[in-house]
Amino acid sequence: MLKETKILLVDDEPDITEFIGFNLENEGYLVEKAQTGEEAIEKAKIFVPDLIILDVMMPGMDGMETCEKLRNIPALNNPVIAFLTARSEDYSQIAGFDAGADDYISKPVKPKVLISRVKALLKRKTGNSSNDSGNEDHIVEIGSIVIDKERYIVKKDTTELILPRKEFELLLLLASKPDKVFTRDEIYARVWGEDIIVGDRTIDVHIRKLREKLGSDHIRTIKGVGYKFLE
Repeated sequence: MLKETKILLVDDEPDITEFIGFNLENEGYLVEKAQTGEEAIEKAKIFVPDLIILDVMMPGMDGMETCEKLRNIPALNNPVIAFLTARSEDYSQIAGFDAGADDYISKPVKPKVLISRVKALLKRKTGNSSNDSGNEDHIVEIGSIVIDKERYIVKKDTTELILPRKEFELLLLLASKPDKVFTRDEIYARVWGEDIIVGDRTIDVHIRKLREKLGSDHIRTIKGVGYKFLE
């Protein structure tokens, strides 16, 4: 099963892709490499990776733009995307989540830490897929919003939306129990996993993006506690 898991590495520095690729291949993953955003997009269409590790600072098409373009390709089946970056500023992380990233991996990264983060990210992806195996309950319909858990598609009225993975999972969590208040800690644990470290504003960024796409009247902020979905 592990050998079928595919990872695309994107970085303009060959030494980095060789180092990371070597460690991932030793764990049994299938690894493809790209040095530019344009090359990454073309290879992703053919390789269809489960996880993309994407450098932020690249010449030409940077990681942010590359991520946005990858998220707009339905055939990729919404892979997990983690930015690889030496930049730890909060604004950089917010911009990354806006572009559709699931997580950040900071440079320089130790092999054991890298493998641990990769396993955690892939565990979230496979875990969500196995939980949605039933055919009878893969559609969640609340008012004008329809969520298809198998196809990772959301419809608002007649408009079909393809959300980045974490936006989709956050919406699905909130919509699973309308009017229930989900605390911030509960959201972090259920959507990102307790073994993945994300910034304090991560939830706020994803909530803002959902409101932009669905309208501001579906998700209510409970100040100092968390969020709830309104029927």
